[in-house]
Formats: sequence, structure tokens, C-alpha cells
Amino acid sequence: MTAPLPTPVRVRAAADDARGRSLRDLRISVLDRCNFRCPYCMPADQYPEHHPFLQRQDLLSFEEIERLARVFVGLGVRKLRLTGGEPLLRRDLPVLVAKLAAIAGVEDLALTTNGVLLPRLAESLRAAGLQRLTVSLDALDPAIFSHLSGHRGEVAEVLAGIAAAEQAGFGAIKINCVVMRGVNEDEVPSLAAHFRGSGHVLRFIEYMDVGTLNDWRAERVVPNAELYARIAARWPLRALDAGYRGEVAQRHAYADGAGEIGFISSVSAPFCGDCTRARLSADGQLYTCLFARDGFDLRKPLRDGDDDAALTALIAGRWSQRDDRYSERRSELRNAPRDRVEMYHVGG
Repeated sequence: MTAPLPTPVRVRAAADDARGRSLRDLRISVLDRCNFRCPYCMPADQYPEHHPFLQRQDLLSFEEIERLARVFVGLGVRKLRLTGGEPLLRRDLPVLVAKLAAIAGVEDLALTTNGVLLPRLAESLRAAGLQRLTVSLDALDPAIFSHLSGHRGEVAEVLAGIAAAEQAGFGAIKINCVVMRGVNEDEVPSLAAHFRGSGHVLRFIEYMDVGTLNDWRAERVVPNAELYARIAARWPLRALDAGYRGEVAQRHAYADGAGEIGFISSVSAPFCGDCTRARLSADGQLYTCLFARDGFDLRKPLRDGDDDAALTALIAGRWSQRDDRYSERRSELRNAPRDRVEMYHVGG
């Protein structure tokens, strides 16, 4: 007689955090290395050529990432984003994409990249099931771009990567630009002109005090209200509704129908109140805020043999205690000791 199949275990949705925010988005860093040295993330003077990054055995394997992603999806996560460092440096990344794309319940699978390896990988990523791309591009001027990449990249390489992604079938690519006063704010009109009518969505991000090594100073922040006024004076804009609760960008459309543009204003207009994002570092640490000081180790229980129910309880318990709202408290905490995770470690 055939034994009856076991009753499927129903995983309870994660409790909201201490401020009533649900867990909906997971950003997964696949490695901590990068081929650029952007000053707001991994400045070259702090990360020389032989900096001791994570060793292979310290990185979560694809199977471990897949398993944790399934647990997070069971807790309510619907959006997965792969980050780094530079995620395209992780060998065989399309294999991981295919594993994540096969998870029932994942509604959005995206990746953030500097774009230079897309000519080699865009088609295989698309075929594996990657749905969306975000490409970082901080300037069109070759000299300014070179400076902002730590003299490790050329703007032509990024533009070639975007073209390769278009050819592979990726539509409405998001183009992220971090704006720093005295460095690249004069690139804003050129970037807006370049991507108007392209079908892609350019987004300007205020320079943030992530980590401890990027020499952040408030006077280097260009408030997005200033950028909005500058762009709208040339190309009138109209506000768009948020696409979903917790969307970080303030969305606007060109009044002449030439597409969409966005502004991410973590400094001047914090959005902590609707934050639904958790971050998983490449070595298996769970961070509940981009500005967090410490992570919560998931790699050890994973490798020690904890089952999915135990991992679920650990993650749900950690999330239910979450009270992070650094951006809303930035002024209050400005003079506090800076001891926070670096951006490259959790992928921004």
C-alpha cells in the first residue's frame, strides 16, 4: 500500500516589523568584488588592487542562495534583486538566475550592474529568466566618467552594455546616476537629453552617507528638488503615482510624452516609513537597513543543517524586531560614531 503524501507545510507570512512594514523585497549580493572604484561606494584609496575581499568558501553557493530565497519568498518576499559588488563578475551567474526564476511566488527578478560585462552576458541572463536590469551610469562625459569609476571604466563600455541589453530583449532599463556636487551635477541635463525618448528610465540618486569610507559630507549632496527644477525648466514634467507601496523613486513623466524620469531622495526626503527591503550579503549576513551596523548570520545555521522551518523562524524573528529608520534620523545621528556596513557589501 502506498504511503500517503505528507501534508505540505504552510509557512506563515512574516509579521510586520516594529513599524508595521512588511517584508516584500530581498536584495541579494552575490560577491563583494567590483571592477570599478566609485568614490561613493568603493573609493580607490580605501580599496587597493590587493584588498582582501571574501574568499570563495566564504561566499554563499548558488544552492544556498536559492534555498534562502525560497525561505524569504515563503515569508512574503515577491521581488528579488541581484547585486554586488559587481554581480556580473560572479562566475556562471545565469545558472543562479535560472534557479531563482523557477521559484514560485517570485514576481520580479532584477539585477543591478555597471553594465560593462553585458555585451558578453545579456543574452544568457535574459534566457535564464532575468526580467529587469538597472545600470549605473554617473556621467556621459568620458573624463568625468573615468574619474567616477576610479579610472577603471569607460563610458563607451557602459553604453555598449545598454545596447547589448536592448538587443537581448530587456525593455525599460533603469539608469541610475548618483549626483555629487562639484563632481557630476553638470552632467544631469546631458543624461536627461540622452535618455529622453529611449524607453529607459533615468533616475537621479542623492549622494548618501552609506558605510564609513566614502568621505560623505552634507554639502556634497545635490537635493533632488534642485535637479527636478533644472530639468523641468527645459522639459516640463508631470508627477506619476507610485507603482507600488514602498517604491523608492518619485516618478515623473515628460509632458511631451518622451518617457519617464525618477528621483531617489534618501537624504532630502527620506522614505523609511514604507521600506520593505531586506539585504542578504554575499557571505550570508541579513541586513535590515542599508545603513545598518551589524548583520544577522544566516550562513552558519544554513551550513549547520537547520531546516527551512528553523530558518523561517530566524528570519521572521529578526524582521519582527526591525526598527530601522536611519534616513529619517540622519540629522539627529550625524555626530554619532560612524560604524556601518559598506555599500559594496550589501549592494546598495
